[in-house]
Amino acid sequence: MKRLFQLTVIIIIMLFQQKIYAQKTAAANESSKYTIENCVNEFDLTKATKTKSGYQYWFADKKFTEENTLKMSIVEPGKSTHAPHHHPEEEFFYILEGKASFYLDGKTVEVGANTSLYCPPNSEHGISNAGDKDLKYLVIKKDLR
Repeated sequence: MKRLFQLTVIIIIMLFQQKIYAQKTAAANESSKYTIENCVNEFDLTKATKTKSGYQYWFADKKFTEENTLKMSIVEPGKSTHAPHHHPEEEFFYILEGKASFYLDGKTVEVGANTSLYCPPNSEHGISNAGDKDLKYLVIKKDLR
């Protein structure tokens, strides 16, 4: 009888845990439901995040796109978003406007609009504004965190 009671309690606990997991899963699926309204993202400077070097605007982040990110950075003349660094994720920049100084593993080049820049995984890289107007570029990254 005692064994039957223990099994009944275990079954009740398992059913309760399954119900909670199902509710969490349903809520997660609901929040990532794709609609025409949440799949179109028009740039709006009032929704951008101010940084020490300009602005960042996330068109898509890993919470919405299952680890892929798409961000536009706007960097003021003479500034950079941060010092050269490296990380395990590869990263891709696409210059929209302005002049960029791109650093990759000890070498630097200056490039203009309509230029793509690729940063392989774990490579030391950095980008800064080399012009006298705002630098505007897209950052595409698979964020593994």
